[in-house]
Amino acid sequence: MTISIVRLGSQRSPNEGLRIGTVRRPPRGVPKSEFAAQDWYDVWYPNLAPSAETMKLGQAVETDTDWVVFSKKYRTEMNEPDASRNLDLLAALSHQTNFAMGCYCENEARCHRSLLRDLLKERGALIS
Repeated sequence: MTISIVRLGSQRSPNEGLRIGTVRRPPRGVPKSEFAAQDWYDVWYPNLAPSAETMKLGQAVETDTDWVVFSKKYRTEMNEPDASRNLDLLAALSHQTNFAMGCYCENEARCHRSLLRDLLKERGALIS
C-alpha cells in the first residue's frame, strides 16, 4: 500500500486508488461531474494546498532562492496543527490502502507536491 504523488489530469496508474487534489482551485472549464472521469481527482482537498498568498509566491518562482522562500513558507503552513494532523493521517493511511495526491504543475521539482512528498515521508508514509 502506498501514496502516489501525481500530476492531476495525467492518466491514472493501475491500482492507484482514490485520487486527491491538493490544489487551491478546481480545474477551470471542467464540470464538477467530470473531475474524476477526466483523471483530475476524486476528492478535492485544498487543506494541503498552499494558501493563496503562498501560492502566488510559488507561481512567481524564478530562482533557487525564490524556491527556498516558497518552500519555507509552505512548510510553515503544513506545520500548523490542522495541516500537520492531516499529514499524519494520510501517512498512516498509506500503510493500509493505495491512494494518490497531486497538483496541476508540470514540473514536480518546482511544485508544492514535491514538498508534500517530503513531508509525508518524514511522517513515515509509504510512497511509490
